[in-house]
Amino acid sequence: MEQDPKYWERQYQNEKVGWDIGYISTPLKTYFDQLQNKELKILVPGAGNAYEVEYLYMKGFRQVYLLDFARLPVHNFQERLPDFPAKNLIVKNFWKHEGQYDLIVEQTFFSSIPRRLRNAYALKTHELLNRNGKLAGLLFNHEFGFDKPPFGGTEEEYIRLFKPFFRFIHFKTAYNSIKPRTGREIFILLEKKI
Repeated sequence: MEQDPKYWERQYQNEKVGWDIGYISTPLKTYFDQLQNKELKILVPGAGNAYEVEYLYMKGFRQVYLLDFARLPVHNFQERLPDFPAKNLIVKNFWKHEGQYDLIVEQTFFSSIPRRLRNAYALKTHELLNRNGKLAGLLFNHEFGFDKPPFGGTEEEYIRLFKPFFRFIHFKTAYNSIKPRTGREIFILLEKKI
């Protein structure tokens, strides 16, 4: 189910998109605002309506890439931002994507992945990053109790999962989450281990 593009297409068609807040989240906006190097090559996997991609592009980052295997949110993004380069829109399964990036942005994509694939996510993000590349974003630090996305998790689980592949630069409860998520998100900034 979670790995089926049709499932996600239906979620968008039926407007069952509770993860989509309709704008860039405050923790990511704050992080992006301090980035100086506009030449960074950035990937946002499972980007959905891609408010993070839009924000980065409007800030002058021209090597930002949207990756999603559901076509409808990519179409929504194109309608919202028609001047965005088509070559930076990738409609493909994350697990089959190839490329090298300086930064991978995590915003609710991880919570769509079943636990059995989380090690594969850690390995895949590691593979997609350049030397000294970073994984930055938000992870839920609680359980939802659902048998379908979103899937939560714990700090301990995330440390075990990412420690073999990444050096932890920042790993704390986000201080500036949106109100409904206050105290329920960890902001991560992880650097690829060689």
